[in-house]
Amino acid sequence: MTDVLIAGSGPTGLTLACDLALRGVRVRVLERRPGPHRESRGKGLTPEGLAALGRLGVAEQLCALGTRGLVLRKYFDGAHVGDTPGGDGLLIGQWRVEEVLRERLAGFGVRVEYGAGVAGIAQDAGGVTARLSDGRTARAGYLAGCDGGRSTVRELLGISFDGYTEETPTMVLGDVRAPALSRAYWHQWFSSDGGGMLLCPMPGTDSFQLQAAPELDEDGRPLPPTLEGFQRLFDRHARMAGIRLVEATWISDWRVNVRMAARMRAGRVFLAGDAAHVHPIAGGLGMNTGIQDAVALGRALASAPAGPGAQEALDAYEAERLPAAAELLADTTARHRRVLAAVREPGRGTEAGLD
Repeated sequence: MTDVLIAGSGPTGLTLACDLALRGVRVRVLERRPGPHRESRGKGLTPEGLAALGRLGVAEQLCALGTRGLVLRKYFDGAHVGDTPGGDGLLIGQWRVEEVLRERLAGFGVRVEYGAGVAGIAQDAGGVTARLSDGRTARAGYLAGCDGGRSTVRELLGISFDGYTEETPTMVLGDVRAPALSRAYWHQWFSSDGGGMLLCPMPGTDSFQLQAAPELDEDGRPLPPTLEGFQRLFDRHARMAGIRLVEATWISDWRVNVRMAARMRAGRVFLAGDAAHVHPIAGGLGMNTGIQDAVALGRALASAPAGPGAQEALDAYEAERLPAAAELLADTTARHRRVLAAVREPGRGTEAGLD
């Protein structure tokens, strides 16, 4: 029988799978999506996140694929007002992190099972049975819900996700090409009349990750993001004639969402990453915190079969990571406020979230 079922193949689920496989624990990774994605999403590894992945033997490969020290080029009302050195993290697209972890996991003989979301959960004294979206069932000693902020596992467990979500989107995002724009900088345009746009060159691609305040309709309501809308926002904030944004391979929006699960364990089922906590993006801590959750959960699950101390080892995961999640929400909310205030000053930008 499988020792641990893992729902979700993002950075959290894949880190947990690799960590457990490295310890000799038998794992299966279930993913509701039909296949891998190539969306930039979370785009940075902190030194702590990179160190955690280093224990899996992938840090050197990730560093070769990412970029360090990218200069933040600042503009205000269309004029270049200064440059800021990048931080000490590694710039790398989330899809690339997942690709490296999938390759590492394949080295243990484990491959992600796509099109296999968890649709039902039943627990008993001997383990967990998951009913899958494709009609099959899967049995294991434990189940880890690493299936994102809209976690099906969390919902099936009936665990409350306490906090708040703003009604309207704060930001639009996408992966686009801007062929005539320098890729030597993370461009950050802000305007005195409010709003702004960021274009960050993603390593190993010819695309930029775009972040911007959304367009508003005549009633002041955010418009859905589109490539045409991205171009209008760029023209408004950057004021660079001749630059055209093309080939949007990912378009999304983001709203302030500050929530955490009331529990991270229900019997033989655990929550980790965004399934357990969501928070403002300032500081780029989301992917990294999920990775740290996975390391702590891997340690707990690997200790569980060891004997009479198994329950204490499993309880230790929630005891460690639930307070860490609460601290994360408070920290990132404060960072988000600092960024919103900082960008009103010429020459200031997202680095305010790193303070």
